Amino acid sequence: MAVLRTTLDMIRSSGLLIFALLNLRLNGSQSVADLQWLPCQFVDEKVQMNEEGHIETQYIHREAVIQFGNDGEGPLYPTITFLITAFKVEMRRYFEGGEDSLNCEIRRHNTGGIFMRWPASGAQEHDVWFTCTLRHSKSTITTFLRHTPSAPVRGQGDSLQRLTVNDKDLLKTSAGMVILTRTPSAEVGFLTEPTLDCQFAVDHKQANLTVEWRLQRHGERSKLFSYSSRTGKSEGTGVSIKAIGAGNASFKLPPTRKTSEGTYICSVLIPPLYGTHDIPVTLSEQPRVSLNVGSTYSLTLGEDKKVVCDAEGYYPLDVTMEWLREPVGGSPTPVFLKNVLYSSHRVHQDGTYSLSAFFLLQPGLEDSGYKYTCRVSHKSLLTPIRKSFILSVTEPDSTLWYITVFVFIIVMLGILFWLLPQFIAARNAAKKRF
Repeated sequence: MAVLRTTLDMIRSSGLLIFALLNLRLNGSQSVADLQWLPCQFVDEKVQMNEEGHIETQYIHREAVIQFGNDGEGPLYPTITFLITAFKVEMRRYFEGGEDSLNCEIRRHNTGGIFMRWPASGAQEHDVWFTCTLRHSKSTITTFLRHTPSAPVRGQGDSLQRLTVNDKDLLKTSAGMVILTRTPSAEVGFLTEPTLDCQFAVDHKQANLTVEWRLQRHGERSKLFSYSSRTGKSEGTGVSIKAIGAGNASFKLPPTRKTSEGTYICSVLIPPLYGTHDIPVTLSEQPRVSLNVGSTYSLTLGEDKKVVCDAEGYYPLDVTMEWLREPVGGSPTPVFLKNVLYSSHRVHQDGTYSLSAFFLLQPGLEDSGYKYTCRVSHKSLLTPIRKSFILSVTEPDSTLWYITVFVFIIVMLGILFWLLPQFIAARNAAKKRF
């Protein structure tokens, strides 16, 4: 029976996902703005006290559905259904993207020991909260879903209060708050001023809110900005106070440098709800590649040349440089040179790096016409950068040698004819003395 039940659960969950994708395609929509339901993973929690008196949490993945509808509607599929009936805060209108890479996850939300009635119509002090997070490559949206159980859930502290959710339960909910980012991660260059997106919406006016931005780097957190609507005071820069009133808490970074890398955390606190988004920021700079020779280079047989390929101003450190050699009309696969040497990585003041690869070119006549290529690969590049030159090798010019010899002979004869009369005159003068 256990095996049969497991098989049926697999068929049910597979059918749920397939039906959802068919629903997307039949509607001809590339977004979820008009969807009536979506399959989700409900990450449930089993919380208990161990023998040592410590609280332990076991996470259980269960199939579920979020369904958009009206009060009194039944589930569209026989599984755990979170029926969202209030649309003052509408998660679907914030979502950008299609069904590709869409991930939906529901979790229980712990209010951190804050017990208070949510300031919205129909809310109760014993409400139970869930979070529904939609993730896509372009955005991450977290919606806080409020559910009012038929009776208060009793337990020993908030961490042990758990509403029992059975496999086919229908939970009527309303969206109380949404927090989202359209920059779930950012890769930027040096000395840029990117804006990290963080927006929120709440189902009631004049909410008592606190907005904070923090940077986590190398295990340490530093506060960049904070604002409290209760006091009206703010600390730090980068966020427009006026924009916060419209639900926009986006943060503009100062000109980026190496120390700007890290995880930026946007948090919005509207008691008892606390929503955050982590936005990792990495820096990347493409290398500038150059050769110390032109596109063609000529050498005379017997000469040599130190050929250098420079890759400058790249970040991060990892870079691959190769010298390749390709004969005329030969195989398209280049031949690797074996005598290439590399400099050490040079660090510039702005935190970028440089590297050189070089070899001594001592060609023979058979090397004339060969193509030499420096290929540089780096994580910032979609394709490697290639810089090439074509080698021309010539024999020494014999005409020049003959001219040189002829000039030498003429010079020597001139010297001889100039010195010979003086020598004869000196000899005759010597004979007369004797």
